[in-house]
Amino acid sequence: MLTVLTQSPAVRIERIVSTGQTTGWYDQAEAEFVVLLDGRAEIEFENKPSVTMERGDTIIIQPYERHRVTYTSINPPCVWLCVFYRGCGGKPK
Repeated sequence: MLTVLTQSPAVRIERIVSTGQTTGWYDQAEAEFVVLLDGRAEIEFENKPSVTMERGDTIIIQPYERHRVTYTSINPPCVWLCVFYRGCGGKPK
């Protein structure tokens, strides 16, 4: 379940609750600051090692850094706080 908490042209803040879901590949234009508020998860990157996250862990995903979620815990569910922001580099358009 995804809830957009607030957004502007430069920033979007989302709360996501995952219960065993995985994702396809993301390759987004924004940078993303992620806090895992509860649960366990694994994020796979195309060009660097996978990251296992537990409650309280944070990560910054750079613009155009291909990644996907390959595991999320069910009990407890994963509760993510994701802050997407622009203006920090990345590929030119």
